[in-house]
Amino acid sequence: MSVLEIVDLSTGYSGVPVVRDLSLRVEEGEIVALLGPNGAGKTTTLLTVSALNPVLAGDITFLGKSVKGRRSHHVARDGLAHVPEDRGLFFQLTVKENLRLGAPRNRFDLERALGRFPALEKLMDRRAGLLSGGEQQMLTMARALMDRPRLLMVDEMSLGLAPLIVERLLPVLRDIADSDGTAVLLVEQHVHLALEVADRAYVLNHGRLAMEGDAAHFRENPHLLEGSYLGGSEVAR
Repeated sequence: MSVLEIVDLSTGYSGVPVVRDLSLRVEEGEIVALLGPNGAGKTTTLLTVSALNPVLAGDITFLGKSVKGRRSHHVARDGLAHVPEDRGLFFQLTVKENLRLGAPRNRFDLERALGRFPALEKLMDRRAGLLSGGEQQMLTMARALMDRPRLLMVDEMSLGLAPLIVERLLPVLRDIADSDGTAVLLVEQHVHLALEVADRAYVLNHGRLAMEGDAAHFRENPHLLEGSYLGGSEVAR
């Protein structure tokens, strides 16, 4: 059983589909990159997996259970962590308080948060709004990991960050997948960096699947992605 399986999904806003006929899967311990130009439907897909957008057609199953008609907090309770594009931090709260919000009830494993992001240790009493962009992203990731998710979805980790910081953060996802067996679905604008840590990739264009395949195949054949980003529609497998 795949951790996440999307079959013939159509989803959008106010009943109008933005994503059409999308099928993808993510296995335990696997990183899957969801790529594509701006407006392709990547964020919409993640929101629908989190049950924040309606499924208009098709289905999404997380750990064998459909998300259709479910509340987002119920899906999260089953083990889904979603790191949104805007990071979703409470800027007036401290780092420690933000981490506590991500912890399961009656269990605050601070050591787990600091194990992968030790730079946060000296920032525990600082308000999240005063952190740098890189520190905020580390806090967002650490908070998402507090409850040991089965599926971690990360939307544009690199947004507003220097490439050097992104190069340090993305390998953490590889470690999370390898060490914890966490399934990871990654939306990332730095395509070459995403493909360095991913196992497989799906490429959306105008809301439809344009290509899918092993990340290594795309790394070795960058012209395939260039064609898709410029509007190509042929599906490569």
